[in-house]
Amino acid sequence: MIFDRVKPLDAILATAQRKSLHRSLSGLQLMLFGIGCIIGTGIFVLTAAGAQKAGPGLMLAFVIAGAVCIVAALCYAEVAAMIPVAGSAYTYSYASMGEFLAWTVGWALILEYAVAASAVSVGWSGYFSGTILQEFFGITLPPWLAAGPLSLGGAPGGFINLPALVIALLVTWLLMIGTSESAKVNAVLVAIKVAALTAFIALTLTSPEFDAERFNPFLPAGFGGSFGSGLGAVGAAATIFFAYVGFDAVSTAAEETKDPQKNVPFGLIGSLLFCTVFYILVAAGAIGTIGGQPIMGPDGIPFPAGSEELARQCAMPQYAAALVCSDEALAHVLRQIGFSGIGNMLGIAAFLALPSVILVLIFAQTRIFFVMSRDGLLPERLSAVHPRWKTPHIVTMMTGLVVAIGAAFFPVGLLADYANAGTLYAFFMVAVTVMVLRRKDPARHRPFRMMGVWIVAPLTLAGCLYLYLNLPWQAIAVLPAWGLIGVLIYLGYSRRRSHLGRGIVEVVDDVAGEETMVPIHPPAQGS
Repeated sequence: MIFDRVKPLDAILATAQRKSLHRSLSGLQLMLFGIGCIIGTGIFVLTAAGAQKAGPGLMLAFVIAGAVCIVAALCYAEVAAMIPVAGSAYTYSYASMGEFLAWTVGWALILEYAVAASAVSVGWSGYFSGTILQEFFGITLPPWLAAGPLSLGGAPGGFINLPALVIALLVTWLLMIGTSESAKVNAVLVAIKVAALTAFIALTLTSPEFDAERFNPFLPAGFGGSFGSGLGAVGAAATIFFAYVGFDAVSTAAEETKDPQKNVPFGLIGSLLFCTVFYILVAAGAIGTIGGQPIMGPDGIPFPAGSEELARQCAMPQYAAALVCSDEALAHVLRQIGFSGIGNMLGIAAFLALPSVILVLIFAQTRIFFVMSRDGLLPERLSAVHPRWKTPHIVTMMTGLVVAIGAAFFPVGLLADYANAGTLYAFFMVAVTVMVLRRKDPARHRPFRMMGVWIVAPLTLAGCLYLYLNLPWQAIAVLPAWGLIGVLIYLGYSRRRSHLGRGIVEVVDDVAGEETMVPIHPPAQGS
């Protein structure tokens, strides 16, 4: 039976209990931590792509995506507080639904982390090329070095996005040699991001250029487009869902929170609501000052974001100032309304802050690979630690190369949609995990026990599925295609080499460096 292997939860929790992390975070601290984790790439990078899909309806898209994130976050919080160990949704699935489904989650997380890191790298490239090189040094990169090929939705004449390739490789090198970001530096970067966006909101909403007529029509592509079109408010929500990724880090902090039953929902919902309002105000400021109507095709339907057709339109003089054509949307808006200096400062804020996001995403991806390798599902060579650097250098190098290649040749909108497909699947499975564990192990101690689980978890399933089906058809197709490759690898390699299948459970504590070895009866021959 392919669903017969479930990792004993007792072994995982035995390791988690030895961590004994001190509960010190209040609800307000958890909320502030969440705001710092969530505000980042999406709002700096995807505003233009979201506006091309929904126009002024981008504001509604933020509400839809935020609502799905709130119910998903509550599911995530219960499981993360209950099973506070490395591996994220992969480990949760292994302990509840078994090895095969856990493998599919771990495989999908590659889309969440590695592809997301590529998307952030492309976003960083836009601010580097537009603000640092062009505004400060008067250097304009030739089109063939500034974007991926035209066939993949890049700018006309694009061949390779060199800045995106370089930043991905640089961050990978830093991770390989063991350089980690300082908590103090990260706090400064968070403050810079929030200050820059606050200034953007204040300047745009009070600008004489602000005109409410620019919001009409509010939904030029409708509420939701047809299946696989990725258009309308729901299609935009499926894309800018990327702007909320990071709240799962808040969920994993549940084990360090005082009175988690009260403070976890306060921190999660508070941070998501704050970010949603913040995002709506940013979108309103951008659209109200320079407009955000999509560029329509001859059939009255917006050109797909990141498409060859849109790239051709954006190369025309009449669209040079359009929000939907900018690679550095927020800085571009401020320049258009006469605040070039502050716009450049916002560009610098993105330039400084986004590499730390790339670092966190690649780090998270390597740790998922690391745990899967330690379980025997991937070659154990991948979990080798460099004798000098003390990092999993092989898996870090492989991950970084994949990230760099994606960043070099694909547009940011398409990469974000691919990443969202993997993320939505992982969140879907976390909601399933919550319900399975409630049925299988109702008496287990839960530091945070979600109220109304049989309402919230199904809402999470429905919300994730709804957003997934409103992604562009390429992103919808990439998840099953990627999953099929993963299933073939699992059946051809991973299943017969699995430690659990050979009768050994090994749980590695990523904080204390301890491991638990639990012998179990090996499965019958041929299973």
